Amino acid sequence: MTGCAGFIGSHLVDKLVDNCYAVKVVDNLSTGNLANIRNHVETGKIDFIKGDICDASLVKQTIEDVDTVFHLAAQTSVPFSMKNPQLTYETNVAGTLNLLAACARQKVHKLVLVSSCAVYGEPRYLPVDEKHPSCPISPYAESKLAAERYCLGFRERRLCCSVVMRLFNVYGPRQGLNDYSGVITKFIERSKQKLPLVVYGNGSQTRDFVNVQDVVDVFLASMEKSEAEGEVFNVGTGKPTSINELAKTILELSGVNTTVSYHAPRLGDITNSYADISKAQKILGYQPKFSLTKGLEAMLAENALSVET
Repeated sequence: MTGCAGFIGSHLVDKLVDNCYAVKVVDNLSTGNLANIRNHVETGKIDFIKGDICDASLVKQTIEDVDTVFHLAAQTSVPFSMKNPQLTYETNVAGTLNLLAACARQKVHKLVLVSSCAVYGEPRYLPVDEKHPSCPISPYAESKLAAERYCLGFRERRLCCSVVMRLFNVYGPRQGLNDYSGVITKFIERSKQKLPLVVYGNGSQTRDFVNVQDVVDVFLASMEKSEAEGEVFNVGTGKPTSINELAKTILELSGVNTTVSYHAPRLGDITNSYADISKAQKILGYQPKFSLTKGLEAMLAENALSVET
């Protein structure tokens, strides 16, 4: 697996270890945190290799005798990609192609690419299904779409079976805080400091927030089911939540008395988005278990805030 010291990858590692799979992790720790998987490393339950997917010799050596690769290594920030398109391309596209070439040489059975709903761009209709036109509006989205096409192309040429998982807005425990963090993490941190929650735009824009535990469950299904090969799946909840609703919920659950501060919209951000998940439900048996409230309570508890239910 690549890029699995990040919060999504670390939960996936937990799940694979719990299911008695042998696991290797490759991560350059540029955004991931070794603390997320340290207990597995120290107990010898996983093999951790610090390295980059752009290092061809390292990747080739690492994936020897590997059956399935989960590819989470990526530059994932839209704002960062607007400022650094070349670096975004090198990581997300060139790195993916390097990994695919190694998988083909080593005859890896399946590669599961973690992609993004950003490839759809501004939706022409809602909910967004997998047949929706791809109209990226940021370098990040463009890079993920290119990575998808490489993966599916390798599958069509029978070089490596691939599955594409288009994630909507994933959240959950261990999600790190930095300049490019997701809105939930930022809201919780500002609540903790009793600072105004910062909203870009008027807050009416919607997102599909999906809990990381639901995400890793469907990842395992994509690995285990042969029907997933060569397919693209949305991974969300199928339910839209406005940013204003999100802010209100976090403030209510945390019991913090602060305000919301509105700023100009950011370049590259879409207005409304939520997933049609019927394909994943039908083929993978996917059924999200976590409500947004339940998931937020877990994150607030992790951040040592009082949670009122």
